[in-house]
Amino acid sequence: MRGEDTRRPLRVSGPRENATTVAVPLVVALLFSMSALQATPFDRQVDDFFANAYFNFLPTAGTQAGFHQYDTQLENYSRRQWVDAQAAALKKYQAEFVKVDPATLDSYARGDREMLLNYIRATLHALENVRFWEKNPDIYSSGITQSAFYIMSRQFAPPADRLRSLIAREKLMPQVFVEARANLKNPPKVYVDVAIEQMPGNTGFFENDVPQAFNKVTDKKLWAEFQQSNAAVIQALKNYEAWMKSGLLPRAHGEFRLGAENYRKKLLYEEMVDTPLDRLLAIGYEDLRRNQQRFREVAAQIDPKKTPQQILDEAEKDHPPAAGLLGAFRDVLGGLRDFVQQHRIVTIPSLVMPIIQETPPFERALTTASMDTPGAYEKVAKEAFFNVTLPEAHWTAAQVEEHLQMFNRGTITSTAIHEAFPGHYVQFLVLQHVQSKTRKLLYANSNVEGWAHYCEQMMLDEGYAKGDARLRLGQLQDALLRDARYIVGIEMHTGKMTMEQAADFFVREGMQVRALGERETKRGTSDPTYLYYTLGKLQIQKLRNDYHQPLLRFHDEFLKQGGAPIKIVRAAMLGNQSPVL
Repeated sequence: MRGEDTRRPLRVSGPRENATTVAVPLVVALLFSMSALQATPFDRQVDDFFANAYFNFLPTAGTQAGFHQYDTQLENYSRRQWVDAQAAALKKYQAEFVKVDPATLDSYARGDREMLLNYIRATLHALENVRFWEKNPDIYSSGITQSAFYIMSRQFAPPADRLRSLIAREKLMPQVFVEARANLKNPPKVYVDVAIEQMPGNTGFFENDVPQAFNKVTDKKLWAEFQQSNAAVIQALKNYEAWMKSGLLPRAHGEFRLGAENYRKKLLYEEMVDTPLDRLLAIGYEDLRRNQQRFREVAAQIDPKKTPQQILDEAEKDHPPAAGLLGAFRDVLGGLRDFVQQHRIVTIPSLVMPIIQETPPFERALTTASMDTPGAYEKVAKEAFFNVTLPEAHWTAAQVEEHLQMFNRGTITSTAIHEAFPGHYVQFLVLQHVQSKTRKLLYANSNVEGWAHYCEQMMLDEGYAKGDARLRLGQLQDALLRDARYIVGIEMHTGKMTMEQAADFFVREGMQVRALGERETKRGTSDPTYLYYTLGKLQIQKLRNDYHQPLLRFHDEFLKQGGAPIKIVRAAMLGNQSPVL
């Protein structure tokens, strides 16, 4: 939902790539579903690519994916290894995949080849042109926190074994900040501000959460070794925070805007969308106006004597207390799951519920809710976590109230649909059964976030909550939030909107509270293409209209395509290259 992140592992293309996320693991040929004798030449190329051009540069992603041979390793954040060596490896495999004749592949593999080439292009573009590694200090501090989090959060091995892996990883962490100081050049002030804002959460995570997660380990020698490595990380984080405040912030005068050409390429490579930016912007405004009009109509159904803003103000006050927020989400999930099954919305592969918990500290500055699913190849720790950001202990009563207004009754339902049933959680349950290795490892945000956002409206359209106008108002408020992201992302990064104007736009046009508008604006500076929520939703709605099959069949067939860009999904489901928008 608001500031969602589908738990994508650390990537160089952005800070915690919101996004979420969702998972990009490595496959080593002899270990998994196909033996070397069964694999095609293209399969072996794919395996080789992930082994030599992905996980050796991003071992944290290996841990998240379920490949625990990477647990003792950490990303080498040096310019030479992280940027230069990775770019060289990617260019090598790009040349090899270009040589593969698509005519020699089946239709599914042809889509995989396109996905791999676009992943390479997107990552090279990020390394060489967008250059977050040179601009964003948060990718270092939150990056190491994420690397520790994936080891402590799931019980994939006995606590002592996982603690040994964490110690090995922690011993490499202080060097990260040496590389950060060398890499960072004139960052945008907003990036430094966000990184500093996140630092108490990052430091507190190592001070409190990590030791607590391993407090049942009885090996005194191992515990002493952990205390030493953990203390070194905490001190490195504190030193980094002090350096950012005194040494980096005063010279943080860089530009966060990508510019039209970099923005266009990022969208093309990551989402396979080649629609001109002016047309995309027009599409965004058209959807904004449709949702605003629908918002006014629903508000009038609730009370025609009041303005839409008055109705919204009343709705935002209908929220649980901070202590009851997690429970409110738990109360909603069972009914959503039952509705999906009874109304044949989509096939749910497992009835196990996700675990609702507080958002990890390193994500709280920019996200309010997210889904953390197990990696596609995790064999032991199958838990999925539904993260909700609670008010901070040091906030004033006014700040707490404004935060809780984001979780009114309507938006709690919309968020639960988005994150769990039938949104992210169901999509990742299906992903476990997808046969294509590439589609289990790579995905487009316009597919994953587009699907979850599409589900918010679809569930109410199909009769969930029996026409409850206040729930519809919450769904529309979330749709307006995504419309505002869509427009703000393009306008800010092409130089047509300032950050102040963007925050005002979220409040005025997106019907959001000021605190959320400011948070969303900050997010948009480092997540430039967060238009992918609305963009993906519109593409999926068009595909559904063009598919002409019952809802259950459409949804099941869509999810079987994995997280491929909608252009590839359309070609698979319709057998043609018709326009995606």
